[in-house]
Amino acid sequence: MMRHLTRFGALAAVLCLGACDKELVVTNPNDPDQKRALATPGDAEDMMGSYYRRWHEGLYRNLGNIEGMANVMSFQNYSSLANNCQNQRTPFSGAINDNSVGNSCGGEQQRIYFIEGEVNRVASTLLRTMEDGLTLGTPARDSRYKAFGEFLRGVSLGYLALFYDSAAVVTIATDPQDPGELSSYTVVMDSALAALQRSIDYASAGGGGFTLPESWIPGPTITSTDFVRLVRSYRARFRANVARTPAERAAVNWDQVIADAQNGITADHVNTTSTTSGPFRTWVDQYDRYGLWHQMPPFVIGMADVSGSYASWIAQPIGERGAGNQSFFMITPDLRFPQGTTRAAQQAEFAIASCEAASTECKHYFVNRPQGGDQFAGVGWGWSNYDFVRFHSWRVSGDGTGRNGNIVMFTRAELDLLEAEGQIRKGNFAAAAALINKTRTKNGLPAITAFDATSPVPGGANCVPKVPVSPYNVVACGNMMEAMKYEKRLETAYTHIAAWFLDMRGWGDLAAGTPLFWAVPYQDLQARGYATSAVYSTGNGVGTAPNSFAAKGTYGW
Repeated sequence: MMRHLTRFGALAAVLCLGACDKELVVTNPNDPDQKRALATPGDAEDMMGSYYRRWHEGLYRNLGNIEGMANVMSFQNYSSLANNCQNQRTPFSGAINDNSVGNSCGGEQQRIYFIEGEVNRVASTLLRTMEDGLTLGTPARDSRYKAFGEFLRGVSLGYLALFYDSAAVVTIATDPQDPGELSSYTVVMDSALAALQRSIDYASAGGGGFTLPESWIPGPTITSTDFVRLVRSYRARFRANVARTPAERAAVNWDQVIADAQNGITADHVNTTSTTSGPFRTWVDQYDRYGLWHQMPPFVIGMADVSGSYASWIAQPIGERGAGNQSFFMITPDLRFPQGTTRAAQQAEFAIASCEAASTECKHYFVNRPQGGDQFAGVGWGWSNYDFVRFHSWRVSGDGTGRNGNIVMFTRAELDLLEAEGQIRKGNFAAAAALINKTRTKNGLPAITAFDATSPVPGGANCVPKVPVSPYNVVACGNMMEAMKYEKRLETAYTHIAAWFLDMRGWGDLAAGTPLFWAVPYQDLQARGYATSAVYSTGNGVGTAPNSFAAKGTYGW
């Protein structure tokens, strides 16, 4: 059993260390061979610097993780295909996050759990070397090493807490052969936030003033000040998105979220991707294609419609929406969507070929699928004319060649809207409106000027967003909170893993019965001695964890 657990705490195989591209074969950093692997201070520093890429791989490198499932469950995507268990998570189908022994989605469901657990353990092991006397020669360099190690611990534990009900918290003091006890997601998140605070403290110690080597977080230069802002940005995201119900979201310490958001990144944080050495953004690459892999179902994007199409769509029973291969078409003043009153006009107004040159920003985030691109399959409500193409230039041409170049990993808009949510919850409506209006007005929507919780957004019959309201077969103009949610969905779509899922479960916007999280993978439970009968799934059904599925919520879904 111990050998099985230790395998997932290992440094897997061949690591690329630092800018010099040295290779080091390490079987397991927790056995005596680590002394050879970390023979010099430079070896330890290079290994620490290489592990952001490993953290990134768990979330973004390939299709074999939970992102496809999460996006389908939150209406960020629809696919009728079984690839990566997408169609097994179709809302309204009674789908659960099946964790039974040998289930067909086991590989996808375990990837983040085991890789982020590995990152936490390796970072802890590397930090312990400094506790044992390692020094890199200067206080500033030592502080940079420790700050980066605690950052890795914080973001790896943070994502374990976001997606799973439990995980092991391995610390610097944990014995190398101790797999760690499973702790609840709230405890895991507390540990993540504490690690991120230590990262901030170390980044400010030792004289500060360091710059991260480019290979550590590939992209524009990151100074110690930039680094602290990035750490606080992740902490703001974690504080809000760990909530799994509206009650938990309301109980978030919004003062802390606001403080972190106000002191987070000042512009979009980007990574410079590489198809050979990483980092990678494989799901973004896959979604930027036409066909059965990806469509934008109307549940959320339809809120932009002012033609009456969304109202008519919502008026139908869910099972009748899209019947007869009727894909959804809308007209909207929102400039993130193609403009025009007919499908042909929208296709002519924004041809995807217009943003295929290197380093080119697409005119819109969404495109009306080119003529002949429709491929109808699956449930009718999943069909629409629209695909997400915000990062099309990156996929096709990058900054010179496809998928090689800068791509957004964390938007400044996300922080503005996290702060806006906090200000709404605290009753500071004018402050919230100013933040929401940043993206509303630049995208053609009128500024919010009524500073309260109930007034509809401006626009009259052409208001955006329009949302389903009781008895949930009609729509009405949303209030300030709905405007914030709408802006956040559009501005964060596909910018980070499970963006809509994490927000919508806390807002109570998922379809009733949707699983709220994933169970500890059965492989780890078995390795810990759990009987097969004790292995559980999540969602609404037999053999699932209690309180692990969404209730009918905001929109009556």
